[in-house]
Amino acid sequence: MRIFANAALRLELAVGCALMTVCAGVCFFLRPAAAIPIAVCGLLLFVLRLVFAHIHYNRLNRLTAQIEELLRHTERISFPGYEEGELSVLANAVRKLAGTMLEQHEALSRDHIYLRESLENISHQLRTPLTSMTLVLRLLSKSDLTDAQRRAYLQELKGLLSRMQYQIEMLLKLSAIEAGAAVFASEPVDCAGLIRSATDAVAVSAELKGVTIVHEIREAPRFLGDFHHSAEALTNLLKNSIEHTPEGGHITVAAGQDALSVTITVTDDGEGIPEEDLPHLFERFYRGTHSSKTGFGIGLAYARQVIEKQNGLLEAVNLKPHGAQFCIRIYAMTV
Repeated sequence: MRIFANAALRLELAVGCALMTVCAGVCFFLRPAAAIPIAVCGLLLFVLRLVFAHIHYNRLNRLTAQIEELLRHTERISFPGYEEGELSVLANAVRKLAGTMLEQHEALSRDHIYLRESLENISHQLRTPLTSMTLVLRLLSKSDLTDAQRRAYLQELKGLLSRMQYQIEMLLKLSAIEAGAAVFASEPVDCAGLIRSATDAVAVSAELKGVTIVHEIREAPRFLGDFHHSAEALTNLLKNSIEHTPEGGHITVAAGQDALSVTITVTDDGEGIPEEDLPHLFERFYRGTHSSKTGFGIGLAYARQVIEKQNGLLEAVNLKPHGAQFCIRIYAMTV
């Protein structure tokens, strides 16, 4: 039997047999009539110990088999039959360990899928402008180009390089934030200066499209945070609004403060956000139904990460009869 493979059990049984033999022998010499009942009781105790040891080892073997089954990456994490006794403590610990292992396995699987999809998206989005740049360079190599054509091709090449640079920078910054490697300052940020900085960054794009940006700042709202990261986040929101605002449209950037939070809103009078895009708008690499071909689906994801890292909330809603609004709320750390 496998139970006799346990050295401790063999020693226990040997000692028990020796004690039973000694007791029976002593009783036989002192009182022979008592030796037989003592021997029978000792034998019964010996048999009962073997039975309970056999049951114990069967349960232990069953638990071992269930653990081995778990290690083969099955989904079974329940261990029935161990509600009482010393093995219940071990089973409960293994059950917790099994749950943790499965959660980690699922998280690794999700991370693997996410990484694969991210690499596919990055390679696709870099390949597209690279292909366009190769085509433009071939056109530039022609000897019969006019100066106007050459300037136009160089301008297009410059735009492609700028978009690639923006994409790579946003990817690096977003990855740094998600990895916890980005450092955020905690200093007073003046919302008026923040809005001016973000507006200046998109002024040329707005002017080329004929979009007017209006500021509405109530009192002097301020919060504790990082001016640089916050300005980049707000710039990305403005870029998105300009992209979806028709020529001659208007964008209003408003800021205010109450006892609980600082609020900054970016409101446009464009076509609004398709309802099917709203739940996914801030996901990395998500490109909405009406996104332009030059969109990357990174800027809004970066903006949300920046705001949330500063104890804030970023939301997007549609307005009636038309238009969309991004709303930034930064809580608790206001000054």
